Amino acid sequence: MNRVTTAFANRKAFIVYITAGDPTLDDTARLLPAIAAAGADIIEVGVPFSDPSADGPVIQRAAERALASGTTLRGVLDMLRRTRAQISVPILLFTYMNPIVAIGIDAFASAASAAGVDAVLVVDLPPEEAADLDAASAARALSRVYLVAPTTPPARIRRIARASTGFIYFVSMTGITGANLGGLEPVERGVAQIRKVSLLPVAVGFGVATPDEAARVAKTADGVVVGSAIVRALAEDATRGLSLVRSLASAVHRAPSK
Repeated sequence: MNRVTTAFANRKAFIVYITAGDPTLDDTARLLPAIAAAGADIIEVGVPFSDPSADGPVIQRAAERALASGTTLRGVLDMLRRTRAQISVPILLFTYMNPIVAIGIDAFASAASAAGVDAVLVVDLPPEEAADLDAASAARALSRVYLVAPTTPPARIRRIARASTGFIYFVSMTGITGANLGGLEPVERGVAQIRKVSLLPVAVGFGVATPDEAARVAKTADGVVVGSAIVRALAEDATRGLSLVRSLASAVHRAPSK
């Protein structure tokens, strides 16, 4: 049982997204242990990219700040390698294929493993094109997390489920990060569809911003991902951001585990 699987073993998992390098990698290195201590079960470390997919204005601005400070994929991996012993929870690396290709797929997988990364989510790499990265990841015990959207047809959900390890990430809406959550019917329907074809945990992200919303989503999902609300709070004041992490974690952890 790897660390990602363990995170879902006994309770609903709270997953925190942050943008690496916002405002600097040294700041991120200091934040990661504090986020884990505040109750995160998994930390999703986003690698800033110049042409993001589905990022709303909050995360776009965070990526711009990170890029301006010189943050790169290699720099993020080096920071994680130096910091990993201080972080008690799994690390999910969120990135894009272009930086991976620039490093080389095998070299990336080796560096990610050496840095203590537990899972990789490549937002612009569909499973049909992912054989090389999936193989390189599997050889180094890196879980591969894929996204399912409300518009994903059943046949494609089955394809994504076969490719996924660790957990499956269900996007709660069609839109961008930071949008309002709205009703839970699409979430309940999407999670149910995934569970028909996979025994992996299902985490839900996009639109979750408050403890009440996190608690509502946790009743349906196995895990809850919060990004924009935390990125915004941390940018304004780190103490306030960590307080929000604690309140969100408490809300998720109170949800009954199946």
